[in-house]
Amino acid sequence: MPQDESILILSGPLQGRRVPIAQRLSIGRSPENDLRLADIQTSRMHAVIERTPAGTIIRDIGSNNGTFVGEHSIDECLLSNGDIIQVGQTRFRFERGAAPPQSLPRRTEASSVRFEQAAGDALHTSSVDKVYKRFFETPSHDSTVEKLRTAQDRLAAVYRANQIISSERDLKSLFHQVMEQIFSLIPAHNGIILLKEEESGELITEYIEAKAEDAEMVISSTIVERAIDDREAVMMRDSALESGSSILGQSISSAMCAPLLHHDEVLGVLYVDTRGTSVAFAEGDLELLVALSGPTAIAIKNAQYTEMRERYVQMLERSYDDTLILLANAVELRDHYTIGHNWRVSNYAGAMAKKLGWNKEKVKQAQMGGVLHDIGKIAIDDAILRKPAQLTDDEYEKMKVHPERGARMLEDVAFLQPIIPYCLYHHERYDGTGYPFGLGREQIPIEGRLMAVADSFDAMTSHRPHCRGTDAEIAIRAIDRGKGTQFDPLCAEALIACFREGRISQILQHYAKDEQSIACPFCSTFIRIPEGTDVGNTFHCQVCHRLVRLQQRNEAFFGELVAELSSNRENSPQAGRTT
Repeated sequence: MPQDESILILSGPLQGRRVPIAQRLSIGRSPENDLRLADIQTSRMHAVIERTPAGTIIRDIGSNNGTFVGEHSIDECLLSNGDIIQVGQTRFRFERGAAPPQSLPRRTEASSVRFEQAAGDALHTSSVDKVYKRFFETPSHDSTVEKLRTAQDRLAAVYRANQIISSERDLKSLFHQVMEQIFSLIPAHNGIILLKEEESGELITEYIEAKAEDAEMVISSTIVERAIDDREAVMMRDSALESGSSILGQSISSAMCAPLLHHDEVLGVLYVDTRGTSVAFAEGDLELLVALSGPTAIAIKNAQYTEMRERYVQMLERSYDDTLILLANAVELRDHYTIGHNWRVSNYAGAMAKKLGWNKEKVKQAQMGGVLHDIGKIAIDDAILRKPAQLTDDEYEKMKVHPERGARMLEDVAFLQPIIPYCLYHHERYDGTGYPFGLGREQIPIEGRLMAVADSFDAMTSHRPHCRGTDAEIAIRAIDRGKGTQFDPLCAEALIACFREGRISQILQHYAKDEQSIACPFCSTFIRIPEGTDVGNTFHCQVCHRLVRLQQRNEAFFGELVAELSSNRENSPQAGRTT
């Protein structure tokens, strides 16, 4: 009988969730996936884990940012028990065999925590500074050996806890680590982290760890308010708790609360309590809680800064992508033929760049180069650009200015400058007979040499106004014959290898035409209709990633474009076309 297999999510909003692998598990940002990740660095259809006779494999399915097993970016990999997988910002662990028992915290929304007033006559309060000072006081010379050893053990334990807490940058993981350290040092039954909402100042329950499975968590608002308003460490025993009937009903024996102070700012509180026992917290427990609250506040602030920085970076990346899409759309409005061409060339270029071992940033630039390599066509007259027949010699000379025009359009925008070589040199030939400069061999930047191959391959295999596309196998043979003359041999071999390995077949304009498919209404590539898709359902084109709704008229299926917000599009657009 085959062993149970699963992935355990180690980071991100779904941390702690275990996902079984029955036969096939798809991962991505689209709702169509078995495991959906709300992460902009995750592609819509990112990766798939599949059980095969040879073992369980993970396969990247053309994602923009890659799939990693361990430290290595993979296209396909046979998984071993314990392998660490990374998709976007989310990390998983592949596990084979029975799932180990887990003791995951019970997390709740703010509405699941209710505050009740309690009497204040039995409150034990002290300023955080005083409690902190007592904890780190050096024992007197006449202290017993046992007392000295206890003090050293407490300091060592807090030091270890602080190291663990301070190394975490993900907020949800941080909350879990904080509670884990508190429970290892303090005999608490329940713990809660409450943080102040930045704008309203309202306390929000960020994390709960509870040994009891109560439907509702009732805590004392008295000590929480005291900790925040007076910036004091507060401890309360059962005599103060008897005035709150709900609190009493939950058998709270004692409770402690410490403010989370970062310089002069109160971020929130750490709250713990004991229930159903005669053992109450001692003074030393309050000191431990305060000793942990300081580094916890620093770590929370650092994690918040990290999240803010990541959101800012994502916003910049989204603006970058939107700018590229805007420019690409400008070309597409001039020449509808260019739409599908640009998107296909972008996919070919990305696959070739990966095959050549380029890093993520260079792969993305190659994809963007495919989107914009013909941007200079905006400057070409419609009569030439849209002519359905072959160009005259004079018209062809005018068309040949588009690489330089495109480069000039991009040169004043710093973040678009890496794209310029794809625009400027994609019509140069390896033997020096191309244009606009007649460069040859290594004089042509590698970006231009790569784009020339991708551009030409799509020109041969897709339909154009004045000619029909040729068979992909014939086009591949032409690329092979052109090595050393028209094409850089290394780049040509990269494309040929991608084709032979089946990595770009589905990008071909007519690859799926004879199957249950429709022509994408945006890029004109034939796309398979996913199994089980009904009229009215939506799915994505694998080439341009636009969202398409399946429609039917007179017993014929066709696609209808569905508008999407830019933030929901692929993180990296891909495109392509040639002259």
